[in-house]
Amino acid sequence: MEKPQIITHIEKSMNFTLYDCKWIPRSAKFVSIGSHPRGTGALQVYEISHRELTLVKEAETPTSLKCGTFAASSLQSRHLATGDFKGKLNVWDLETMKTVYDCGAHKEIINSIDGVGGLGVGEGAPELVTGSRDGCVKVWDVRQKDSPVACIEPEDGEDHRDCWAVAFGDSYNSDERCVCAGYDNGDVKMFDLRNMSVKWETNVKNGVCCVEFDRKDIAMNKLVVTTLEGKFRVFDLRTQNPKSGFASLTEKAHKSTVWLAKHLPQNRDVFMTTGGSGSLSLWKYEYPPKRVKVVDDVETGVAGTLQYLQNSTLSTQPICGLDWSPDKLGLCVCVAFDQALRVLIVTKLNRI
Repeated sequence: MEKPQIITHIEKSMNFTLYDCKWIPRSAKFVSIGSHPRGTGALQVYEISHRELTLVKEAETPTSLKCGTFAASSLQSRHLATGDFKGKLNVWDLETMKTVYDCGAHKEIINSIDGVGGLGVGEGAPELVTGSRDGCVKVWDVRQKDSPVACIEPEDGEDHRDCWAVAFGDSYNSDERCVCAGYDNGDVKMFDLRNMSVKWETNVKNGVCCVEFDRKDIAMNKLVVTTLEGKFRVFDLRTQNPKSGFASLTEKAHKSTVWLAKHLPQNRDVFMTTGGSGSLSLWKYEYPPKRVKVVDDVETGVAGTLQYLQNSTLSTQPICGLDWSPDKLGLCVCVAFDQALRVLIVTKLNRI
């Protein structure tokens, strides 16, 4: 098999700190999200034409922006939801660069945001989930002003943990939906939103930088969890053992923090991890011959293996944001703490 290649198509230096980037669905445009040196937020819309980037629109917000998602929006509106450093949740109309929804979601910075039910992906209501330094995970339906539809917060007497990562999953019908959250102490917790209960929890020993399901719109299949100490874990979610939980495998990915894992939309067994040393690694998950074994009359999951496809070092600084194009196979955009955004092309993905 020919190995994929990771090629930098366009590179652009910026004059502010970049934290996140997202493709605008069904377009050749993407947004970059970050913070100006004066502490205000930067929101910019870029369009790709041949090998050039054109700044189409921009807005400056009173507070630095940390994260964003389109995943709770319709394909018609393509509204962007953002979380900022003061805990504010905004939803943006990118045609006017004005907010159509805002609320004080958290007491402190919103570290992570995800959506479901939009873009034709997943069943049920369009919802957002936010995770914050205040330790709370909150679920929002933007059709209901100012009040979360669910709030998962530390219990009285429980240690206050910083929530670094959140993700939706299991949204394959209108009756099921879950949220996974990762915390600074290595805790990973999966919440069943229909029953408002903890479905599963574990600890991966190091702070959790990212959690991502391979797909949101099917019964839970796989989950990738990345951590501070250069490792990530892939959990097989199809079979939950009552005692040992989900089967998993651990991989050493980078020399430092694994900031992100992002699954390829066109093939959810392929994903990219980004590193604190400015590197990217491309992986493919291989399923075992049998995903379930029976031990003492109890079903237990069987983890697969990982195929290491490619690596590329783009920067001397952490790559903190990456997003695959949902429309063009192999096209992605990433941002790093060297204040540069890069449009990348990953070749030969259709041959994997």
